[in-house]
Amino acid sequence: MDGTDGADSMRDGMDDGAFDEHAGTAESAGGDADIDADLLEEELRQAAAVLDPLPPALLQIAVDAYALHDLDTKVAELTFDSLVDAVPVRGAEDPPRMLTFSAGEVTVDVEVTAHGLMGQLMPPQPARIEVLGGPHPGSSLTADDMGRFTGAAPPSGPFALRLRTAGDVVETEWLRT
Repeated sequence: MDGTDGADSMRDGMDDGAFDEHAGTAESAGGDADIDADLLEEELRQAAAVLDPLPPALLQIAVDAYALHDLDTKVAELTFDSLVDAVPVRGAEDPPRMLTFSAGEVTVDVEVTAHGLMGQLMPPQPARIEVLGGPHPGSSLTADDMGRFTGAAPPSGPFALRLRTAGDVVETEWLRT
């Protein structure tokens, strides 16, 4: 006999005891195990965010990839932005931002102010419009038969518009307010 059999049996006994101890704790805890697992998951997420944060370039790739989740969506390109293309008006304080997006036959004119959004679709047509503003569901607007729509709250941060007309889905480029 080389003496390892005794060590193995002693080690096996310790493992069994440790296993039984943890099993008894989990069984006696009942529903607390789920709460502890949720708490542990949250703590691990926070630690990962601090110790190994998501690179901004990877986050942008993920956002861009998600934007393509509906391949039938037409992308409306920004063709006019009053911050870039317009001549400033002397004496105007806090002028509205005027935006024009185009996708094929559809044009969307939008005015963004501190009081909200106002816009019109051309050619005039009814549509459901979502104001997208990140990972959370955006606010919903409705364009009337003349293609006009308004929103009471201005978008905060980056935003885009998703328009659902009778036959098409059109999404504007993302912009910062």
